Amino acid sequence: MTGPYDREAAMAGLTRALPYIRLYKGRVFVIKLGGAASTDAAVLRRLAEQVNVLREVGIRVVLVHGGGPQSTALAGRLGIETRFVGGRRVTPPQALETVVMTLNGTVNTAVLAACRAVHLPAVGVSGVDAALVRATRRPPVEVEDGGTREVVDFGEVGDITGVDAAVLVALLNTGYVPVVSPLAADDDGRVLNVNADTVAATIACALDAEKLLFLTETPGILEDRADKASMISCADLKALAIMEARGALAGGILPKVNAARAALAGGVRRVHVVGFQPKLALLMEVFTNEGAGTLIVRDLAELPAAEQSGAPRAGAGEAAP
Repeated sequence: MTGPYDREAAMAGLTRALPYIRLYKGRVFVIKLGGAASTDAAVLRRLAEQVNVLREVGIRVVLVHGGGPQSTALAGRLGIETRFVGGRRVTPPQALETVVMTLNGTVNTAVLAACRAVHLPAVGVSGVDAALVRATRRPPVEVEDGGTREVVDFGEVGDITGVDAAVLVALLNTGYVPVVSPLAADDDGRVLNVNADTVAATIACALDAEKLLFLTETPGILEDRADKASMISCADLKALAIMEARGALAGGILPKVNAARAALAGGVRRVHVVGFQPKLALLMEVFTNEGAGTLIVRDLAELPAAEQSGAPRAGAGEAAP
């Protein structure tokens, strides 16, 4: 039985969260699940429970998932080599089928199953459905990776040309949580693999989302990639540019930072990078001043005075309640 202290703590937490609940009711959050999050059923269930809390307090949630580890594992079993350049997957024609099977099959189904377990009404869609995500095949491009520049053909990888979010709006309006896999198609119906971070950012802009949240293996953005204790709690675009210039944002975090830049430029108010391992990290990031990960904004000067002075940052778009 829960004791008096626990009850008081729970009520105090609810009281502190109430201003955020009022602020976010009816708003859209786009949450991107890293592929690693969906490899553990217990982790997926905890995330689904937290998403269910967001939905129950009136927040309209769209989930976008990756599937990198699963795609790599399946390709390996089939003898297909996997290559990444600048944190992005190269998808030769022979690998596209494994990506489609993984994203639309294994991963999407696992996320939906976790939602079903917590009675969260979710519907799986891909970027191909109802022309949700339109793309063209990326031409060979010059890329810098590891200090060298080379021309890379990314294969069956798409660059987004447009988003028609009508299917997502229809699902949200009827109370469902869309679970989106990051596939797209061109006008001729050619299926393309698209970076999930980019898909999440583009959808967030199309839905005029209040927040875009990336749930990752690391607790947030790190000053030192080798030290998880070096997480920064808040950064703006200028600070991220400095970190990138000194190599702190190389690898898988760089596509997320680029997606954050695109989302902020497209009208999303705040972007968050949060670890998925802590049990309540998502809710702490949304409903507490301190947060649990890294908050990204366009300019720190635009933050409320309390946050600029070094006080615990507000998770909301206004001054800390």
